Amino acid sequence: MAHEKIEKNVGLLAVLIAVAVSLGGLAEIVPLMFQAEAIQPLPGVKPYPALQLAGRDVYVREGCYGCHSQMVRTLRFETERYGHYSLAGESVYDRPFQWGSKRTGPDLARVGGRYSDDWHRVHLVDPRAVVPESNMPGFPWLESNRIDGAALTAHMRALQRIGDPYTDADIAGAAAEVAGKTELDAVVAYLQALGKHAPRGD
Repeated sequence: MAHEKIEKNVGLLAVLIAVAVSLGGLAEIVPLMFQAEAIQPLPGVKPYPALQLAGRDVYVREGCYGCHSQMVRTLRFETERYGHYSLAGESVYDRPFQWGSKRTGPDLARVGGRYSDDWHRVHLVDPRAVVPESNMPGFPWLESNRIDGAALTAHMRALQRIGDPYTDADIAGAAAEVAGKTELDAVVAYLQALGKHAPRGD
């Protein structure tokens, strides 16, 4: 029997397994790559301005995505709580995107404008000062850490190279835009931008 010969020949079996896995992977990944190229930003969605991009970088660095998703699913109880379900066109400039389903804390896809800047500042430094039952850790060091304008400029230039439509003027002005700003300023700016281009209704 042919299958017995294959099963007894370890080298041939390994090659055939690799071929099968590769073909299966290509069949799943290639259509997604073409679909990702076809996704267009929603009206008004642009790459993050310098301060918001810096805030997003801090958000990712601190692991906030480990407890907060940014994806409202199409389920009724989610759309009634958070608003319109998430669309790919909202996150077209997110690298890496912050979708997911892990929710130790609430979903943040629509948090922009829901609370004041001052509320976010207090919440990030001492969460239990505004939400007594919160199990979120505080991030007091964000108040004193300054944004590195040179690193941010390099990041924006890298994003421009991979297709984000930052202009040279955007990049040249990035360091000045964040001069004197703290990481706390940046994270608040990022949070206040979340969901502002979401469709209304469900």
